[in-house]
Amino acid sequence: MNPVLLLFYVFGLMAVGAAAFMVATKNVLYAAFGLLITLLSLAAIFILLFADFVAVAQLMIYVGGVVVLILFGVMLSNQVQGKAVQSESVNRWSGSLVVLTLFGGLAYLILSANYLVPAAPLASAGDLPETKTSIITIGIRLITNFALPFEVASLILLIALMGAAYISTEEKHD
Repeated sequence: MNPVLLLFYVFGLMAVGAAAFMVATKNVLYAAFGLLITLLSLAAIFILLFADFVAVAQLMIYVGGVVVLILFGVMLSNQVQGKAVQSESVNRWSGSLVVLTLFGGLAYLILSANYLVPAAPLASAGDLPETKTSIITIGIRLITNFALPFEVASLILLIALMGAAYISTEEKHD
C-alpha cells in the first residue's frame, strides 16, 4: 500500500474519531481538545493533498485562533459555582439518524465513484523538479496586486477589535 494513502487513512480516522469523541463527551474541556485533534488531523490531510496554503490557513486560523480562544474561555470559566462545566446532549437519536444518513450517502458516493488515485513516483533527490508552492504564488499576489485590499481588511479588523473592547468595558460610556 502507498505510504501516503496509508497516512491519509490514519489522519482521516483520527479526525473522525476525535470528532465523534467531541460530540459524545459531556466535559467541555475534553470536547475542545477533541476539536483541536480534529482540526490538526484535517491540516495533515490538506498537507497530504498538496494544499499547503489551506493547511497553513487551517493551522493559523482554526488551531491557532479559534481553538486557543475556546480553550482559554473554558479554562477561565471551568468552575461555575464550584461545579465543572458540563454539556448536555439533546436530540441524541435524531442527531444519530442524521449522521448515519449522511455517512451512508457519502460512503455510497465514494464507493461508487470511478476514479483512480495517481501513485506518487519514486524519485531520487536529484530528480525532483523545482516547483513553486501555492503559498509563494499567493504571497506574491498579496504583496503586489492585492496589497491595498489586504491592508484595508486588516484595518477594518483592527477597528472591529477596538470597538469590541470598547463595548465590553463594564463602565457606562457617555
